[in-house]
Amino acid sequence: MVAYWQDFFRRNGTALALYLLISVACWMLLMIIMPQIFMLDFSFRTNVPPPLWGTEAHGYTLEHYQYMVYGSAQSTDSYNFVDLSVFGRTILTAILVTLIDLALCYPVAYYLAHVATGGWARLMVMALIVPFWVNELLRAFAFKIMFGSTGIINNFLIAVGILDQPFDFIRNSVALYSGLSYAYILLMIFPIYNAVESLDKNQIEAARDLGSPWWRIHWRVVIPHAKPGITSGCTMVFMLTAGALAAPQILGGPSSLWFTQIIYQAFNQAGNWARGSAYAIILLATCIIFVLCMMKIFKVKLGEIAR
Repeated sequence: MVAYWQDFFRRNGTALALYLLISVACWMLLMIIMPQIFMLDFSFRTNVPPPLWGTEAHGYTLEHYQYMVYGSAQSTDSYNFVDLSVFGRTILTAILVTLIDLALCYPVAYYLAHVATGGWARLMVMALIVPFWVNELLRAFAFKIMFGSTGIINNFLIAVGILDQPFDFIRNSVALYSGLSYAYILLMIFPIYNAVESLDKNQIEAARDLGSPWWRIHWRVVIPHAKPGITSGCTMVFMLTAGALAAPQILGGPSSLWFTQIIYQAFNQAGNWARGSAYAIILLATCIIFVLCMMKIFKVKLGEIAR
């Protein structure tokens, strides 16, 4: 460890090395650690008006976590089925969107890394990146128009005779799944691309020469090598999907309430910052557990994911 820091200061110089360390430390402390500590502390506080913050009335309690489970801070006779069902649906949808993105993006990433060459590869990368120059809200509204009752998708399906009347893609959450899946495809494609690109093509050729079918080549050669990229992409897509707010509000139907919407309502409509903090901590803890599970399933270390 000492040798590492000595080499770091030698390569960057004392002034630049200190600047980099102080900058990263300040960013971590002020932008990540302190807000999370403040929110964690606030989640255990009673809900009182701001003038009473820091007083004896602003004491510690578990009522907000208890409310998440039971719907009441005093009674444990019944469960808070509304918040629990919304939370469960949000997590399951985030997992589903992650799996959809993985299924769609893995072939694209492999094609970019080992098949596409020259101008065609650059054209594909530009085709992936350019649409994301558009604001996320505008993309969400575009999906809502596309999947609307008079949108291009319904019009096409009716024109070819698949549908007799418009299908409500919004109410059935099809637009929501599609919008969320598209919103984070770059965060799935490029980590997998970076991992697959470093794979020696001779390994693939050797497996092919030995008679392995394409699915076995990917299962035994490509995917084991791409595990860090797959894990990184899955964790980022899952966390951003579970924490999404704009897309669920725009593309969600009447019955597709998102857990982040409940958090938003607690902070900005109910004025209950303590409960909003508790719910946010629950969501954060769930995302951390998901990351740890992904690391366990794919048998990768945190350093490999961040590489």
